[in-house]
This record gives sequence, structure tokens and C-alpha cells, in this order.
Amino acid sequence: MRTVVEIYETYRIMPQLQLHQLRVAAVAQTVCNSLKISVNSQDVILACLFHDMANIIKSDFDHFPDSFRGPQPRSYWDGIKSEYIEKYGSNTHAAALIIAKELSLPDSVRKLIDEISFSRLEITRDSGSPAQKITEYADLRVGPHGVLSLADRIADIRVRYAGKPGSETPDDADRFNMLAQAAHGIEQQLFEFTGIKPEDINDESVAPIIEELRKYQV
Repeated sequence: MRTVVEIYETYRIMPQLQLHQLRVAAVAQTVCNSLKISVNSQDVILACLFHDMANIIKSDFDHFPDSFRGPQPRSYWDGIKSEYIEKYGSNTHAAALIIAKELSLPDSVRKLIDEISFSRLEITRDSGSPAQKITEYADLRVGPHGVLSLADRIADIRVRYAGKPGSETPDDADRFNMLAQAAHGIEQQLFEFTGIKPEDINDESVAPIIEELRKYQV
């Protein structure tokens, strides 16, 4: 057994990406803990903790603040990026699934990771499992600098990803708005079965959960 942080260090995950995955998992745990319906929270938390393990492959360091890289210079992370591409290929999503298999994560967890996708939001809203909806929603609530409202996060996605090369986020405004509506539909579905409100999930509320998750045994 290893802690989450030990696994991140083994895979040389950038500090900000570690924190992103921890934040997403903390949002997911908050939702799971408040749900009045049954859900496999362990699967959800594991999927959130490791869903972006290969994101260095698509990282553009020209747009990264120095703080995102930690104490290591850019040249160090350029080298890690090259190693990842050589080992796992250039498809970030496929690489994340390979790493999930290397970590011996259960098939149910790998399926949750595989189905995280902005382009699948309507499918997740209409037919996804509660576990899938929570996993997707948690990822939607976390931006580069912390936990956001769903509306603010969607605005962030529109600016940073819509129509960009290699992005699954559509440039077409009508299509984007349909997917955004699906995201809000997922939020509504989830919070019908909780004793909390979306605004109860914020940086302050997830901070102690993040510290617990750093020691999560896998």
C-alpha cells in the first residue's frame, strides 16, 4: 500500500496537478458524504485522485505561472513531458487509463476515469450512474486556482478550451450551451439527494479533506 502523495511522487506529478486532483477528490467526497442514496464512494474518490495523471502530456508551460511547477525549473518538466510521451503516447486520456491500469485500479474506477468528458455531459446527465455524475461534477467544480461555482467553471472552460486544437470542448456556441445546460442538470440531480447546497462546497470546506486525502492508502 502507498499513500496518494507517494504515488504522485513516483509518477513525478507537477505540484499544481497534484493539488488539482486532490481538490477534485475532496469535492467528490463532500458530495458522497452528504448523499441520501447509495454510491460506491471509494470508486469515486480513487477516480478523482488519479483522473489527470497524464496531463503533463498536453501541458503548455508557456502559460504556467512558476508556482505551478514548484521548485523545479521548466527544463525539468520539459524532460518529464518528453518521457511521458515516449512511454505513454501523445493522447492524454489514453495515457491516464494506462497509468490507472499500472496502479491496479479496479475496472469500475477505470471506467469512471474513461467517461469523464465535457463532450459526454448529456450522456452522463441522462444515463450516467450516480458515481459517474459525482466524478464528472467534482471535476467540473475545480479550476486551475481552486474550487469554483459551476457557472464560473463553465465560463473558465469556455475561455481556456472552446475550439482549441485537440480540445473536446466545442467552439460552436449552441453546442457548448447545450453541454453547459447538461452540467447544470447534473448538479440539480445530485443536490436533490443531499443535505447541502452547491455553495457549501468551496476552498475552505475542502481544505481539511485534502489533507486527509494526501494520506489515502491505495
